[in-house]
Amino acid sequence: MAKITDIQGTFKLHNGVHMPYFGLGVYLSEDGKEVINAVQWALEAGYRHIDTASIYKNEAGVGQGIRKSPIHREEVFLVSKVWNSDQGFDTTLQAFEDSLERLGTDYLDLYLIHWPVKGKYKDSWKALEQLYREKRVRAIGVSNFLQHHLEDLLATAEVVPMVNQMEFHPYLVQQPLLEFCQSHKIKYEAWSPLMQGNIFELPVLQELAQKYDKTVAQIVLRWDLQKGVVTIPKSSKKERIIANADLFGFALSQEDVNLLDSMDRGQRFGPDPDTFDF
Repeated sequence: MAKITDIQGTFKLHNGVHMPYFGLGVYLSEDGKEVINAVQWALEAGYRHIDTASIYKNEAGVGQGIRKSPIHREEVFLVSKVWNSDQGFDTTLQAFEDSLERLGTDYLDLYLIHWPVKGKYKDSWKALEQLYREKRVRAIGVSNFLQHHLEDLLATAEVVPMVNQMEFHPYLVQQPLLEFCQSHKIKYEAWSPLMQGNIFELPVLQELAQKYDKTVAQIVLRWDLQKGVVTIPKSSKKERIIANADLFGFALSQEDVNLLDSMDRGQRFGPDPDTFDF
């Protein structure tokens, strides 16, 4: 696995594209000033990976934040996702064009299927494969796909997904899914790494934070990276954006990585990919 060196370090995807292993998530960041500022602060702090989605309704602001920054678009790994109501072959292609227009860019670095919509995700994947072949996007992947979704997709896919973005934190490790993805060279990525804020209540994490003289968030985010999992904590506060990225002057012992792994209880704070209905 790649060494965890600095905020601009990358994991290599199976198609050779380098994806920064640390990024900014902008879920719930309001379009306009809030998300524009968050993106600018993140890029200023050294982030080079921004993760949005059409359903977040802030792609326009994300695009503005990138353009207002002195960092060139080519240096930013930009991710968006096709929403459930847009899934299907033609509608996914159109959704991609709409996202590009809102973002003010002519390509994406990674485009994901947001949820495995039954009866539609295979057609959506065919659309992503076409966009990838046309070099409109540098990498394609999925989000919220469990092993059976992936197996179903892989049965007919021409391109293996490069990424699977999942809810991932100490209460939801899903090690067998992580290993399944690794065995198919699908890079695992965490959303909600801080358990929607619930992580701060856990005594084990508070003890580790004291032990390493770091924040609870920094402990968990460092654990993600040491597990080989891309992580994109979300924040619109400047000091939090900067603090979240301070992960590179320390490392967790293997014993402490194992300790966090052992907290897994299969508990979700977000929807279940098998029962979501939106």
